[in-house]
Amino acid sequence: MAESSKQDPRETWGGDAEEAPFKQLSREEAQAWRARNPQLSPWRVVAIQAAVGGVMSVLAWVFTQSAVVAWSVLYGAAVTVVPSALMARGMTSQLSSMSVGGGAVSFMLWEAVKIGVSVAMLMLAPRIVQPLSWPALMVGLMVCINIYWLAFIWRPRLKEH
Repeated sequence: MAESSKQDPRETWGGDAEEAPFKQLSREEAQAWRARNPQLSPWRVVAIQAAVGGVMSVLAWVFTQSAVVAWSVLYGAAVTVVPSALMARGMTSQLSSMSVGGGAVSFMLWEAVKIGVSVAMLMLAPRIVQPLSWPALMVGLMVCINIYWLAFIWRPRLKEH
C-alpha cells in the first residue's frame, strides 16, 4: 500500500516523468555551439550602461532644464557603472581564471567589492552632488541596473553560413 502511494518527485513538482537523456557534446560540437553562441563581454555591458546613463542625463536636462536633475541622473548611473567596471576588471583578470575554485572565490570577492562601492557611493551622494535629487538619482540607478538584460538581448550574433 505504501509503495503504490509513492509518486515520482518530478510528477509532484510539475516536471515531466520522462526527461530527455543528457547528451555529452563532442569537442567539435562544443566548439560549434560556442561559435554560434558567443559569450557576452562584461565590458560591453559596462559600456552600454555608461552610454545609457549619459543619454538619460542629457534627456533629463533637455526635458527638465534642471542641472540638478541631470547631474543626479548621471550620478545614479555612475553608482551602477563604476562598481560594474571594477567587477568586470576583476573578473577578466588572469588571476580569476586560473581555476574553477579561484574563479568562484574571485567572483564572490568582486561582487562584495561591487556592493561595497555602490553603498559607499550612495552614502556620499549628498556630499558629491549638491543639491541632489534623490528621485532622479534612483531613476538613473534603476535604469542602468536593468541594462544587463538589454545587453544580453543586444549581444552580437555570428552569421551562419
